[in-house]
Amino acid sequence: MTPLIFAFKLLIAVPVALVLALTAIWYIWESGNTVLYDSFAQKMFSGLENYGLLAIPLFMLTGEMMNEGGMTRRLINAARVFVGGFRGGLAYINLLANMFMAAIIGSATAQIAVMARAMTPEMEKEGYDKGFAAATTAAGGLLAPVIPPSMMFVIYGVLAQIPIGDMFLAGILPGLLLAVSFAVVISLIGFAQGFPKGDWFTRRDAFAAILSCLPATLIPFAIIGGILFGIATPTESAAIASLIAFMIGWLIYGELKPGAIFQMFKRTAVNASMIIFMIAAANVFGWVIIYEALPQKLAALITSMTSDPFMFLLIVNLILLFVGMLIDGIAAVILITPILLPIAMNDYSISPYQFGVVMCLNLVLGLLTPPVGVGLYIASSMSGTSPGRILKSLWPFLLAVAVILIFLSRFPWLSTALL
Repeated sequence: MTPLIFAFKLLIAVPVALVLALTAIWYIWESGNTVLYDSFAQKMFSGLENYGLLAIPLFMLTGEMMNEGGMTRRLINAARVFVGGFRGGLAYINLLANMFMAAIIGSATAQIAVMARAMTPEMEKEGYDKGFAAATTAAGGLLAPVIPPSMMFVIYGVLAQIPIGDMFLAGILPGLLLAVSFAVVISLIGFAQGFPKGDWFTRRDAFAAILSCLPATLIPFAIIGGILFGIATPTESAAIASLIAFMIGWLIYGELKPGAIFQMFKRTAVNASMIIFMIAAANVFGWVIIYEALPQKLAALITSMTSDPFMFLLIVNLILLFVGMLIDGIAAVILITPILLPIAMNDYSISPYQFGVVMCLNLVLGLLTPPVGVGLYIASSMSGTSPGRILKSLWPFLLAVAVILIFLSRFPWLSTALL
């Protein structure tokens, strides 16, 4: 009965956090083990007793301060210096700017919202199809969950009980590989459709654009450099990055007003609290998983089908693709990690880092695929383009992601080489 209640609540669009908590309550009542009610609140709270979770609101706050402080616009302008003169240059600028933003924001939906508003009108002005412009921006948002810092990696690291800094390192090569594959897609489409040729900046303008951008580049360097060199934990790096973003936006660019801080804190608190509550609810949902022995039952089923780790990951990719179409990526990570990770590690000796990268990248595809497709609808809303028109131009990028997922599943070293 419990699985039916769980599925029914998901289908009628009950928020995932409530689905998890209410399913746990129903299971306790149905099992008759009502003594668990006494420790229900304690179990929820214990799910939040992890220092790494502080990184989530801090990375969100950094993104808010960057947008408010004019850093996003300067990063886009700097990207124009390096790739703006190529045929289809503005599409490459979009991709490169998305890489910069991915190293700061860490959230695909936030990145799609910011970049769609900034880049789609610019590309349309220069003769690009509006659907392709929005699709390029939406695809660029897929870099956020892979290139560190990534909120999905933070949550996965907490659930998998592995160092979040190492999880960030595991995402660097896959993120670069994904960016290269998107660049190949853009070049092939540009060759077929005859994209307009861009203009290179003059030496003086290029120097001015890079000089203006330099303070903003301190933020990704502070985040990634602090973790790489062991100077700071991911949480400390996020706190330092938010402070740097505030100082740059206020003192150097002069666009971030101290009076706007309260509103930024408020937006950050509201957005972060939804994720934090989901993690707390997932901790009590763990009772259902434990008492029903779901990992063991699923392991017995899958191991009867194959003993090959690569085939296992391909099966998991198909499962995740279906799940990602119906459930938000972060919610899906919280739901699936406790079930599938023990199988991957214990029955197939798959590295938790490889599994985490494959899972997070796969689940974020759901942001751009119906019926849920939150990222697709954000890109549509921000660009004023219909979701169908975006999907028409988006499929080559989704195909590129599928190819990269197969590579990541086949070659573990792509995720573990930097560890």
